Parts: sequence; C-alpha cells; structure tokens
Amino acid sequence: MWNQTGYQAYRQNKYETASPHRLIQMLYEGALQHLAGAIRELEGRNLTDAHHRIVRVQSIVSELLSSLNEQQGGEIASNLKQIYLYMLQRLVQANLRKEPESLREVEGLLRELKAGWDQIGREVSIGHG
Repeated sequence: MWNQTGYQAYRQNKYETASPHRLIQMLYEGALQHLAGAIRELEGRNLTDAHHRIVRVQSIVSELLSSLNEQQGGEIASNLKQIYLYMLQRLVQANLRKEPESLREVEGLLRELKAGWDQIGREVSIGHG
C-alpha cells in the first residue's frame, strides 16, 4: 500500500515540477502512446478499448489546444490551433468509423509537432547552458 502511495506522489510531483516546455512534451508523448494503443486495439477489433484510448487522445489534444496563447504566439499559435482542431476532427471520425487510417494521420502530425517542440527545447537548453 505504501509503495503505491509513494508512486502516486512521485508521479504527481513529476508533473508539478516539470517546466512548461516539458509538460507539452509529456502531452505529446502521452498522445502518441495512446494513439499507438488505439491503432492496435482497432486492428484487433477491440472497439471498446480503442474508443477509450481515442477519447484520451482527444482530451490531450484539447489540452494542447487550450494551452495556446494566440496573443503571444501570433501566427505560429494560430497555425497550431488549426492543426489541433483538424486532429480533433480526424479523431472523432476515426472513432465513429473505427478506422485506423485517420489515427495514423494524426500520429504523423503529432510526431512532426513533437519533433519541432523537442528541437526548440534543445536550442533553448543550448542557449542557456
């Protein structure tokens, strides 16, 4: 019991102490992990689990969308908003039609965005290192 409580405290602390940049990375990582699972579940015709994973990805993308600051982020934030809205649309379609192709499309977009975000993190840490 104590180990479980300690693990939960560790996980909560991990999120509370992460930098804003790292939090976004963690959201991308979580979305990609759940997408991979959703694709596996759909291909295995385990529709209930696929549904739950897709809904989880939708929640993560919605969180990414809500974290945008269009006033400070300007055109980049506006473009990201459009990409996130498109992803949400594709996720809903994938869930309704039970099609992994839409999920793979979203996965590709998320991988590109995560790669760009990771690069920004490397440049910032080099600049401040």
